[in-house]
Amino acid sequence: MNLAIVNGYVVPMDGDPIEGGTVLIEDGKITAVGSGLAVPEGVTTVDAGGQWVLPGFVEAHGHIGVYEEAEGWAGQDTNEMTDPNGARLRALDGINPADLGFQDALSGGVTTAVIKPGSGNPIGGQTVAVKCWGRTVDEMLVRQPVSVKSALGENPKRVYGDQKKLPSTRLGVATVIRDAFRRAQDYKADTDRRERDATLEILVKVLDGELPWCQHAHRADDIATALRLADEFGYKVIINHGTEGHLLADELAARNIPVIIGPLFTSRSKVELRNRSLRNPGILARAGVELAITTDHPVVPIHFLVHQATLAVKEGLDRETALKALTVNPARIMGLDDRVGALKPGLDGDVVIWSGDPLDVFSRAMRVFVNGREVYAYGPDGGTVTDPYYREAR
Repeated sequence: MNLAIVNGYVVPMDGDPIEGGTVLIEDGKITAVGSGLAVPEGVTTVDAGGQWVLPGFVEAHGHIGVYEEAEGWAGQDTNEMTDPNGARLRALDGINPADLGFQDALSGGVTTAVIKPGSGNPIGGQTVAVKCWGRTVDEMLVRQPVSVKSALGENPKRVYGDQKKLPSTRLGVATVIRDAFRRAQDYKADTDRRERDATLEILVKVLDGELPWCQHAHRADDIATALRLADEFGYKVIINHGTEGHLLADELAARNIPVIIGPLFTSRSKVELRNRSLRNPGILARAGVELAITTDHPVVPIHFLVHQATLAVKEGLDRETALKALTVNPARIMGLDDRVGALKPGLDGDVVIWSGDPLDVFSRAMRVFVNGREVYAYGPDGGTVTDPYYREAR
């Protein structure tokens, strides 16, 4: 798709805002961003009318498509709670593009989502990055795998404790992870092996630094365990949730360990959430921790991603950092910054025209473009998917 979005207040996220700016997209990729740009002849032109133009938001941790809304048991494919080590499992294989959450994502300016298995297992499986528009997950695919999901804390010990099997304690959860990596080390060292092992192959990629380890951890002691395991085996760890990450903010910053924080709009529904606070993102950011904000959809509906950032700003998070936590930061943390997260030449043409400052709760996503194709627009009767290819496929 060839497109020119003109006369916008362009916020590229990797540079200063541009009054009266233009974004040029050719064959789905951004080719130029600036002011006074000449629009090539024959290119479709969209006049932003002075409204805000930003890159599509990136949800760094969610379960959209694998935990379908309004489907109950039939749409629940988040956790394969029959094997504590599910490294060979792929979220990609459980995603339903017809999940209502994908249209909600577009309405909230979210164009890319990293979809992860749940936290029922010590090792949940492989995560995948997709665009929030498409008929099949294969068309939506950005990258597979993106990382491996792991969980510490209450969830895995509850799941397997109820089954009266290992792991039923925090000791057991850490042991499952440690044992898995030791087997992976042995597998890597055995150059004469004759049979492939899909589980160990993925864990070897983690050990080799090809895939980061997305570690579900809320409580400070679980975060400390995550750091201990990462030190022991030398892999790159990303803290997911990090509810008590502010208690170890200096340690996380010193180690350059990013935190995908959230969800922030929940009650303290379990013990490890007792210190949940909208102040925590600001504390982490001021300590120098690289931050992304997550809804953990459907825990918080994905179109409320920007509102979590707004209220975090109200509670002390720097405004610029809040926008980065929705765009360039999650893209960089998840290794997607060569595709999404900013408006700059070479990246995908994922652009959202907002009625005003996205951090103003009265602003809304007016028009959404994925790979240069308009896929969503807000009208007087509410938001609609605008692309006929997508509508007919529905």
